[in-house]
Amino acid sequence: MAHVSAPSQRISRRELASRVPHYATLLITGLLFLAPVAYMVAASLAPARDTLAGFAVFDVRQWGLHNYSGVAASLSSDSTGHLWRFFAVSFTVTVAVVGLGLVVNSMAAYALSRLAWRGRGLALFAILLLLIVPFEAVAVPMFYLYNDARNTLWIQIVPFIGNALSIFLFYSFFSGIPHSIDEAARMDGAGPWRIFWRIIVPMSKPAYASVAILTFLTQWGSFLWPVLMISDPNLRPLPLQISVFAGQLPPAWGQVMAFGVLLVLPVIVVFLIFQRWFIEGVASSAVKG
Repeated sequence: MAHVSAPSQRISRRELASRVPHYATLLITGLLFLAPVAYMVAASLAPARDTLAGFAVFDVRQWGLHNYSGVAASLSSDSTGHLWRFFAVSFTVTVAVVGLGLVVNSMAAYALSRLAWRGRGLALFAILLLLIVPFEAVAVPMFYLYNDARNTLWIQIVPFIGNALSIFLFYSFFSGIPHSIDEAARMDGAGPWRIFWRIIVPMSKPAYASVAILTFLTQWGSFLWPVLMISDPNLRPLPLQISVFAGQLPPAWGQVMAFGVLLVLPVIVVFLIFQRWFIEGVASSAVKG
């Protein structure tokens, strides 16, 4: 037994040594991504005089919530807009786009991947073409198309419910589900609607979580479209308002950092809620690939 365990122990050490560079690379990359976020959080808690003072912001003895109270006080009137209203606009728009998008895009993907109908291949080809078209390329034509509907909530919602990337992600996941499941359900008398809602949807929680997170990230951070379509302060989402807030003179960088933390915090919460299904979706996609 000792003779057998020694080589295996040497092999495990060799494998561990070979993985050290990979782990070190991942650690360094993770720190590079986390460093700006950590600095933003520390600067939001540090005194105003230390906001741009480098590592001085990490002196926990000086931390406090004065920057957050300053943001709330600065955005508490009709002339400046109310902080709660900016959150309400962003929350309403994002939840509506995510919720309606999950239903519409998953149904479209189900029709493309599981149903046979004339023109399906052409529709899928059009979806793939839309994936390579950046939003900036169509923003100006959309601005003129919807110009009469500026300064409304629905103009921030309706154009983004249908999403080519979401349809493609659902399509890829649905295509991996065995068609024998559909055939067995049809033999039991189930139609397409029942198969979709009772079988496909419950089996696709990782796909729904992945699309929900990606859509939430994109919509919560939307900036270009509100810049074009929203001039009413009462309808500004958070990303647009933080740009206005940061442009005020003299700039209060500590409060800007606090506003940034408030903007990022909901994204972190949503990811923590859906992370298990999101990881499952990514893992299953990798295995299929």
